[in-house]
Amino acid sequence: MAVLALESKEKDGEAPRKTVRRLDRVVIRFAGDSGDGMQLTGDRFTSQTASFGNDLSTLPNFPAEIRAPAGTLPGVSSFQLHFADHDILTPGDTPDVLVAMNPAALRANIGDVPRGAEVIVNTDEFSPRALAKAGYASSPLEDGSLDGYSVHKVPLTSLTLEALKESGLSRKEAERSKNMFALGLLSWMYHRPTGGTEAFLKQKFAKQPMVMAANLTAFRTGWNFGETTEDFAVSYEVAPAGAGAFPAGTYRNISGNLALSYGLVAASKQAGLPLFLGSYPITPASDILHELSKHKNFGVRTFQAEDEIAGIGAALGAAFGGSLAVTTTSGPGVALKSETIGLAVSLELPLLVVDIQRGGPSTGLPTKTEQADLLQAMYGRNGEAPVPIVAAATPSDCFGAAMEAARIALAYRTPVFLLSDGYLANGSEPWRIPEVGGLPDLRVQFATGPNHELADGRRVFWPYKRDPQTLARPWAIPGTPGLEHRIGGIEKQDGTGNISYDPANHDFMVRTRQAKIDGIAVPDVEVDDPDGEAKLLVLGWGSTYGPITAAVRRLRGAGRQVAQAHLRHLNPFPRNLGDVLTRYDKVVIPEMNLGQLATLIRATYLVDAHSYNQVNGMPFKAEQLATALEEAIDG
Repeated sequence: MAVLALESKEKDGEAPRKTVRRLDRVVIRFAGDSGDGMQLTGDRFTSQTASFGNDLSTLPNFPAEIRAPAGTLPGVSSFQLHFADHDILTPGDTPDVLVAMNPAALRANIGDVPRGAEVIVNTDEFSPRALAKAGYASSPLEDGSLDGYSVHKVPLTSLTLEALKESGLSRKEAERSKNMFALGLLSWMYHRPTGGTEAFLKQKFAKQPMVMAANLTAFRTGWNFGETTEDFAVSYEVAPAGAGAFPAGTYRNISGNLALSYGLVAASKQAGLPLFLGSYPITPASDILHELSKHKNFGVRTFQAEDEIAGIGAALGAAFGGSLAVTTTSGPGVALKSETIGLAVSLELPLLVVDIQRGGPSTGLPTKTEQADLLQAMYGRNGEAPVPIVAAATPSDCFGAAMEAARIALAYRTPVFLLSDGYLANGSEPWRIPEVGGLPDLRVQFATGPNHELADGRRVFWPYKRDPQTLARPWAIPGTPGLEHRIGGIEKQDGTGNISYDPANHDFMVRTRQAKIDGIAVPDVEVDDPDGEAKLLVLGWGSTYGPITAAVRRLRGAGRQVAQAHLRHLNPFPRNLGDVLTRYDKVVIPEMNLGQLATLIRATYLVDAHSYNQVNGMPFKAEQLATALEEAIDG
């Protein structure tokens, strides 16, 4: 957090105004019980910041339990926001400001806070019982353990209750508004616009006027408290991002799951096909089901099935019927869907399998992020069942990744894996809204009549007669006269689609399905190597893009030479990838798994790729990666 200027204004006969410091960037973390509304608080602060014009990146972090034990470390929920007046790539390594609503929130997060940072503590919650539940032998507010920080002791709960004593709400109901008090205080502290939050509260609680009034009062009281209290002598300004930070256009803040949902809707409109989602709720993919269910006006049909298998079965049936078919899930759901994905491979029908990855195995860490489903997507089916894989790099990139996955599925008549993860799904950043005229044309031609002539001159329909360019079979809508054909999971005869147990035919069909995937046209991988002198290449995929790019920027700022490449297409790989890899003396692949892409790279290209791995449920930190890459350069 760099301080750019310091101001203090005073007029004759008036008390000195508070000092305003101008900063280029800030990282704030809100932390409290999972019932304290930290995600809502962070989301509203993010919306205010986006409307102000800052670049931003967020990291929500919350327990898997719907109502985790109050006051305990496992029950702590947090929301981190990094915003700046320039282009940024990550939610920040360490918070400049920590807002701790109780002792557990303080203890769970203080280890990430650097000395000298500001810590705002809700002193009302630091009772002996609460301290004991958090594992404190003594109060950190009194034992000197926080002496290295700039601590602001604020009785958030009692100040909120005092402000709402005439609201008509019970004490318990009024106390719930303390997160809005904290939001008002931080909004004052960082000069955030407040109109959007007030409009949000009026809309959200329109049917609960007393609750609406209480939240508005708490929010405004928090703002006024910052303005009047002597404990906060300084407020901060972070200017909107300059014109050079973003290309010209219209922007909005967007999360990965929302961007992915919009990408699916846009793909269906560009293809001229109805969108069908067959899904079963699972963290962290459920938001896509929730969002798509709102868009019936775009011809979207959503089906919440009784289980994962029914969800993908319905989606595959919709694909057979001529829809752009999608199923959404996370790793455990992919395991259940694997047989039907294999059926889609055999039937050669377009189907999008959206996997929002989370920590595993089994139930694992439902609300934490991981990149550990790559090999499952690549090989997690019986038999030779190749499937293309596309991975999004940032929350806003989920829109384009969805469009690209749809392009491949429709053009090549194949199921396609679209990989995101919890970090991208729940995180957010500014998104430049694309012009509709610039979106790709995804229209397809359905089969309308016979496509093959027999030796006796009769014209018939062969469901497995392939396009010579793409090897895709024709897509015949059921009920079209003369296009009746056999479907099912038993091996098909080439061309006719009849059931076949012929060994040579099976060998041919297996190799043809593989050749179809291998022949998919994907863009070459681009290499960022400014002077062409780097000896080290950092290769990434998926959500590691932000931390890797931030780490590379740090190294280059220190005068080190390093090249970077990032993969969107993981099956098939870009055709120039082998040549790119051989240009560098050393290749390092950071992944939030134990080396799954590195395994594929080493096996495919016989390159001695080095893994740098993390599986702690959190994204990489830029400084951590920069240190590891510098050691690789010097090693």
